[in-house]
Amino acid sequence: MTSTSRSKRKGRGEIERLPSGSLRVRIYAGTDPVTGKRHRLEEIVPAGPNAEDDAERALTRLLSQRDEQRNARTRATVNQLLDRYFALTRVEQTTKENYESLARLHIRPLLGDVSLAKINGETLDSFYNVLRKCRARCQGRKYIEHRTDRPHKCDEKCGPHKCKGLADGSLRKIHAVLSGAGKRAVRWGWLGVNPFGQADPLPAARPHPKPPTADQAAKIATQAWKDLDWGMLVWLAMVTGARRGELCALAWDRVTLKPGAGVLEIRSSIAQRGGRTWEKDTKTHQQRRITIDDATVGLLAAYQRRCAQRAGLGEEMPGDARIFSNSPDGSRWLKPDSVSQRYARMCARKPLEWDMNIHQLRHYSATELISAGVDVTTVGGRLGHGGGGSTTLRFYSAWVSEADQRAAGTLSTRLPELPVALDPAGALKSTVQAAEDTQYKRIAADLRGAIVCGALKPGDTLPPFAELASRYGVAFNTAQRAVKVLKSDGLVTVSRGRRAVVASPDTRRAQSDVVSLQTRRRAT
Repeated sequence: MTSTSRSKRKGRGEIERLPSGSLRVRIYAGTDPVTGKRHRLEEIVPAGPNAEDDAERALTRLLSQRDEQRNARTRATVNQLLDRYFALTRVEQTTKENYESLARLHIRPLLGDVSLAKINGETLDSFYNVLRKCRARCQGRKYIEHRTDRPHKCDEKCGPHKCKGLADGSLRKIHAVLSGAGKRAVRWGWLGVNPFGQADPLPAARPHPKPPTADQAAKIATQAWKDLDWGMLVWLAMVTGARRGELCALAWDRVTLKPGAGVLEIRSSIAQRGGRTWEKDTKTHQQRRITIDDATVGLLAAYQRRCAQRAGLGEEMPGDARIFSNSPDGSRWLKPDSVSQRYARMCARKPLEWDMNIHQLRHYSATELISAGVDVTTVGGRLGHGGGGSTTLRFYSAWVSEADQRAAGTLSTRLPELPVALDPAGALKSTVQAAEDTQYKRIAADLRGAIVCGALKPGDTLPPFAELASRYGVAFNTAQRAVKVLKSDGLVTVSRGRRAVVASPDTRRAQSDVVSLQTRRRAT
């Protein structure tokens, strides 16, 4: 300590005056578990008349923070945490490589050198905001994006950079990496609390797949069967709903080709990263048996004979031979990415010209099963979902448009007749008034006929409005309207509080003259 500095010890903390006049508050917070060095928490209090009091409060706050174990117990950076996390975390290889790629491209460039002690809610909000705006983190810079980093001649694929943020799915994976690493750091004693938990929770994914319609599926199958090998793969994807990697891993000893007892066993899957492929467990680490119909059993049996004859092996393929392979003996599996690319190209070409992917055939299989009335637990079992069908309900049952249409059709037959209709121009028009017009005119015509034929003689009273309404099944006002027409024609007389009375011929003529006079006056 210099001669211009002095220190004041208080328990386990220290307040030191710096040459500038500011006060440095420092406490011992244990040994850094990463470096093995003594770890201290520090805070600088600016010089001022209340600096001493502010320093005392800062000292108390730091001591409380340490005692409550809310402090970072290490000066390690996010990069150091991620290195240790990936070294010790045991997850599926493809998942781990995907997470490492996200860390390399997006986490380390922005947060890698930041000390864990400085990670807070504001830092995380800023981090995610940058990624949402532009995955290249251009910060408004204008530059040319080239299709490759290697020397090349620019074409239409090279052009001005356009900002494109990371998708919500990628952001959720990044949050999973950081949150998982933070939890490990707490367990290892690096941190008191997980700082990455301060980020706002990202919205849950909303599934919006679009399975092919029945008509589209028929056209896809027709197009695929132009190549028998390719047609068999696409057909099996439709029938079983298996994932592309599971289809690539299928071998002949995993199929039972007996009519009435056809079964397909899903035991493994093919994973791919770049040009490298390997066989692994299924996504949910479950093996499953899928029953197949007799038509598919017959197709697979014929396909096996075709493959065996092509390889010069007689009528059957070896049990370990892959069902779908580019080698005649089935010794090599197909690459999942190649399957996806071929399917997308087939759908994009004429006569289909659709933007589709092969995973939608899985959606199609689930949709058709649920539409047919199969319970979701069985559907989930065929698809290899965990959770006893909860995943199936959450991700598939909402898209059963065919079943929904049938439900709507059933309901429509039980609904009352609509009081609206479309006019010739296609506009919506209420039929309520039209129906009432027809009803009151019918009542007036019936009463008029009774008066003309003598069934109702002059001086006779008409039935009460309530009786007319009940007899014709109309509203009270409709009956009143019918009698009002008879009054305007001079056929009846109406007095307040009394029933309508059939008028005498003289009264009718007088009323007719009055009506004619009023009509002429209105005309002039």
